[in-house]
Amino acid sequence: MFKYPSYISIFLLLFVLTSCKQKTPELIWEENFDGDSLNESSWNYELGDGCPNLCGWGNNEVQVYTKSNHSFRDGFLHISAKKEDSLITSTRITTKDKFEFKYGRVEARAKLPVGKGVWPAFWMLGSNISEVGWPLCGEIDILEYVGKEPNMIFTSLHTQDSHGNTINTKKTRIADIEEGFHTYMVDWSPDKIEFSVDDDLLYTFDPKERSRAVWPFDKPFYLILNLAIGGNFGGPDIDDSIFPQDFVIDYIRVYQN
Repeated sequence: MFKYPSYISIFLLLFVLTSCKQKTPELIWEENFDGDSLNESSWNYELGDGCPNLCGWGNNEVQVYTKSNHSFRDGFLHISAKKEDSLITSTRITTKDKFEFKYGRVEARAKLPVGKGVWPAFWMLGSNISEVGWPLCGEIDILEYVGKEPNMIFTSLHTQDSHGNTINTKKTRIADIEEGFHTYMVDWSPDKIEFSVDDDLLYTFDPKERSRAVWPFDKPFYLILNLAIGGNFGGPDIDDSIFPQDFVIDYIRVYQN
């Protein structure tokens, strides 16, 4: 019978041992929206129209955020944008000061609202925003969609070096993105940030320069879910006939190695 030379046997043994030591990502936080109310030990409401400090939340959005534009049904969070008379209302929630983390894989399974004017988003802000302000704190936009551009998903980063109409962004056409649920993911490491939809890689940010203005992504961030209407990105042309519209979220999960 053929016998491997001893050095090959040693190599194979080392390979097996190394493979066994590779860690499976650990689930460190999840939200399944299984209850009948928002878990306020994990989430905060952000209310109103942003005034007086950030009217239109900095983007000329038209909605007013409330505590009543969401519901829980069969394990899903429904964030509803509604119009009554001339008032458009919606919901925005964050984990600021309640759950913040540094590096990891974040994913959300969600179903998009549709129609001209909608602007659902799943994103993250640096937890030091109160000290340094935006955009120096950094922003990671895992999912943005605007109804005026059907079949398009936006994944973006905002930094002191590039913010507002950032160049650190990717617009990707996905033909069936409005149909059913899809999984939106970011993989954030000390070296790079990768964005995916349904496990398909869309965009990678891995700059050579690592100054504070270019790479503020070396500190904890917190999560944000909201459904905005109109504004600089959603567009001034809002189709009133679409309301109500729901942004439906199944779960959010955060993993770390």
